[in-house]
Amino acid sequence: MRAISIISAAFVLASSVSASNDPRECEVCMKVMTEVRESLAKDDQKDKPKIEAALGDYCAREDLSAKEKKICYYVDPIKRDVAQPFSLGMPVDRLCKRINKANPEICSVKFPVKTENLETKDLTKLRVKQLKSILMDRGVECKGCVEKDEFIKKVQETEHLAGADEF
Repeated sequence: MRAISIISAAFVLASSVSASNDPRECEVCMKVMTEVRESLAKDDQKDKPKIEAALGDYCAREDLSAKEKKICYYVDPIKRDVAQPFSLGMPVDRLCKRINKANPEICSVKFPVKTENLETKDLTKLRVKQLKSILMDRGVECKGCVEKDEFIKKVQETEHLAGADEF
């Protein structure tokens, strides 16, 4: 009985570690914070008011994608909390994970999966969750889809609906 509980605890730990190593985790937040850091002069990267101003300037840009605007929406009320670790030179991946504790939706914002010129063999490498995300971005429901092959078929059938924001 004890061996089963140890094995189940190890499985839970392994699954949580693999989930936190998702390469797409916090990808939009990290892009935003990297661009804000690059927009600041070296001396200004330690000045909290200038960091807050740079965040505001970045978020006021007209050329932001919908996902970047969403990060700005989440970060705007906590600019001060973001500026503190930012001013200490914390790497952007750790910075995003820290502010994710204040607002768990920050790391859930992900760029859409690029589907341009994907062949069937490429789609089979995607997870069902990613296939569902592609369909959701296209505004398509896959009613009755259970198997991965059904989701792949629906993605291929709706390829003409791939929007400009997807790329």
